[in-house]
Amino acid sequence: MHQMVTAGVDISRRWWVLAIVVAAQFMFGVDAFVVNVAIPTIAIELNASPAQIESVIAIYLISYATLIVTGGRLGDIYGTKPVFLAGVLGFTVTSLWCALARSGPELIMARLAQGATAAAMVPQVLATLHLLFADQARARAFGIYGVALGLAGAAGFALGGVLVTLDIAHLGWRTVFLVNVPFGLAIIAAGTRIMPPAPLRPGTRLDIPGAVVLFVGLLCLIGPLLFGHDVHWAPWLWLIMAAGVVIVAAFPRLERAIASRGGMPLIDLSLLSDVRFMRGLCAAFFFFLANLSFYFVMTVFMQKTLQIPPLQGGLVFVPLALTFVVASRHSGARAKHRGTLVLIEGCIVQMIALAAIGLLVFQIEAPSALALSLVLAIFGYGQGLVMAPLSSAVLVTVKPAAAGAGSGMYGTTAQIANAAGVAAIGAVFFAIEASRSAQHALFAALVMFVLSIVTCVAFLSWMRCARA
Repeated sequence: MHQMVTAGVDISRRWWVLAIVVAAQFMFGVDAFVVNVAIPTIAIELNASPAQIESVIAIYLISYATLIVTGGRLGDIYGTKPVFLAGVLGFTVTSLWCALARSGPELIMARLAQGATAAAMVPQVLATLHLLFADQARARAFGIYGVALGLAGAAGFALGGVLVTLDIAHLGWRTVFLVNVPFGLAIIAAGTRIMPPAPLRPGTRLDIPGAVVLFVGLLCLIGPLLFGHDVHWAPWLWLIMAAGVVIVAAFPRLERAIASRGGMPLIDLSLLSDVRFMRGLCAAFFFFLANLSFYFVMTVFMQKTLQIPPLQGGLVFVPLALTFVVASRHSGARAKHRGTLVLIEGCIVQMIALAAIGLLVFQIEAPSALALSLVLAIFGYGQGLVMAPLSSAVLVTVKPAAAGAGSGMYGTTAQIANAAGVAAIGAVFFAIEASRSAQHALFAALVMFVLSIVTCVAFLSWMRCARA
């Protein structure tokens, strides 16, 4: 039987390993969307404030974003397999904690821990794929991985609606977290038996000060946006945000100091001088700013204002997820011929869909779930055209030796933008909803989504002008 020299696993067995790590990635993807569907129900049962329900999503993303690079480094130091299994175990346990939470603050703490464990689990997925599929099967393996990412969205929306509606054993929204427990245990059992040990990367060290400083800085920046309305935008909130700006601005200086002492900083400092890469990161930030926040606002509006039940509300997003998968499959080939123009086209499609949503909501007092799903499907297609090739376009000038660091910075930027979008756009939505109406709040959010995507297009155009 042919042996895989690099991983010590035979050709047929590696596809089982692929199934294990992709199952973990799928569980992570489903969790990101299933919570959105359950958020309105969680808010009612836990008597959570708008700031608390925003935090349930945002704190998870901040924790995940600031620790994902550290999670990748842990895999290099201790091995991909043990860190992956520890991450899955942690994700499973913290999911159980989320399900047992009795208050908004407790659920926020559980989500903080869940994001940290996801940061240990997820980086090992791509590391394992890179290790096991270095031959002609690589394209097929990554194709399976990509489809799983897209289908996770559809599964998350549908599963969230089904679980909340079925109210199994009168557990309600808690089942959206409990569902991770049996799947997590199954992945651990299979991974323990089948996954091969991976070679360690000598000389790798953790940048704990960098991770802590970045986490604190982002929390100071985004936290006040989450809780500002609850405390009537007290003056001390602005002082905390100012401190966050100072901390984040000082972060690169800290990283340079760590590098000068012979340490291994959290980010690859050489990438900061790559003009095209930095402009691409800015484009990615504004694209993702209007990503998860869009689903958050639309879910709250549909369930709270339009009174669409959770099951129907979840199914409304399924066509969006499916057109996203279709567009993702098309975008790779189109990007080879048209380059970043495909990304700009996808942004334009998204803006057309956002305008259509605005017209639909203001022309029809209570648009049907079917009408909403058709318009959302257009948005999903535009988003799929952008998201799939965006990372490749941003990382194209990054040297192979810095590929891991570049990917980590891209992933961190995307999740920070997701958290910032939920916090900032969510805060505007709830403030206008309280003072005016839900329709006006949605219109303001749609305008912010459009402005964010327009800014993304501007940076994409600027990126095309840059030389590596």
